Amino acid sequence: MSKSGMDMRLLIAAVVAFAALPTLAAEDYPTKPVRFLVGFAPGGANDLVARVVAARLGPRLGQQVVVDNRAGAGGNIAHDIAAKATPDGYTMVLASVASLAMSPGLLGKMPFDPINDFSPVAQLVDVSCLLSAHPSSASKTLKDFVARAKQQPGTINVANPGRGSIAHLAFELFKTTAGISVVNVPYKGGGPAVIDVLSGQVETMAGVISTGAPHVKSGKLRGLGVTSAKRSPILPDVPAIAESGYPGFEASGWLGIAFPAKTPAAFVKRMHKEAVAVMAMPEVREQLQNAGLEPAVKDTEAFRGHIKSELAKWTKLIKDAGIKAD
Repeated sequence: MSKSGMDMRLLIAAVVAFAALPTLAAEDYPTKPVRFLVGFAPGGANDLVARVVAARLGPRLGQQVVVDNRAGAGGNIAHDIAAKATPDGYTMVLASVASLAMSPGLLGKMPFDPINDFSPVAQLVDVSCLLSAHPSSASKTLKDFVARAKQQPGTINVANPGRGSIAHLAFELFKTTAGISVVNVPYKGGGPAVIDVLSGQVETMAGVISTGAPHVKSGKLRGLGVTSAKRSPILPDVPAIAESGYPGFEASGWLGIAFPAKTPAAFVKRMHKEAVAVMAMPEVREQLQNAGLEPAVKDTEAFRGHIKSELAKWTKLIKDAGIKAD
């Protein structure tokens, strides 16, 4: 055999062997802890979902799943880290509607491609938002809040979990719908935001429902309205914005799991399988539902399609409404 023929056979053998590596490695995957990036600080809904899921994923995978909070930029810092991470199955991110569907329209230029830089694993939950106020606020109802904002534009402070977050954009949509002007106060997560509202440093908060609901129930905050189409089962006395003079209003989000693009399909499949099993656990569903987070599992391809459609939806809405980052 000629030298060129031998070289070609060796090259083909090397390519075949390399292609088989992910399949072989998948039999033992994972062999070390998996990092689970979260784009917001501890204490908010994103962190809650990640920790509830990570605590059950670890035993099923046989390795610890370590929640790594990288707060800032409306969740984009964590997503950027994930997008640029080695696609070896050991870094994943809590994929958020804020970063993958809302921020591109809000910010324009992004440090990552929301579609091409990620390998979706599974959607986990749907997320509705809550507008709440400190008990000392003059806003007893959503109607009061809107009336005050129109009478004194730019004087009411409204905390949110971060610029470009689900709650921020949902409230921006409501501002446009209601025709009001307020002062947005972005934080690095729902936890820090609610602390300042509870202390009275900020009067009002637009946050995900899981962050504010316990405090509304205890009387430490006053619920003004929820962004879901109907009232939330965990706050049945708080009206939906849609029934408070804004019929058809709805602005909800979602959270899921995604790997960096080009992560071996076998690893994606394994993580999807275990995530679905975790989300089927009664105690997980109960814990999330009690926090106002509705389990809504989508498989890999359905989640990919949902991200694409949501990106188109929110980009158009942001453009049409003229919503800008503060």
